[in-house]
Amino acid sequence: MTLTPAQRRHLRALAHPLEPVVQLGRLGLTGAVLRQIDEALERHELIKVKLGRECPTEIGAAAPEIERETGSAVAQIIGHVLVVYRRRKDRPKIELSPSKRSPIRSDEPAPKRRSSKQRPPKRRPRRARA
Repeated sequence: MTLTPAQRRHLRALAHPLEPVVQLGRLGLTGAVLRQIDEALERHELIKVKLGRECPTEIGAAAPEIERETGSAVAQIIGHVLVVYRRRKDRPKIELSPSKRSPIRSDEPAPKRRSSKQRPPKRRPRRARA
């Protein structure tokens, strides 16, 4: 599953207030932890996974393995925390827009762009005070 930059941005914004649901400890990324992540993704769609200090697995190695084993996408890696997303099969909560624009602002009109020939309106010079 690949995400566009706009989709990643949207998921990062949604994940901001979330607390980590799964934490990797001294045993690292095991089959039991992967099952926990899989179940959490089925319940929540968007989760945070934290790698503890004593975790032997590096975050750069854990991210692709989690993606591959759970069929998910990592939206963000920040410090020792991964933001992981997988669309729920029935009744998905998070709707990702396939367009270039972020789904958050889909109801707003696009800003008008000035052509290079248009100039901003001239300002009147200030009058000198006596």
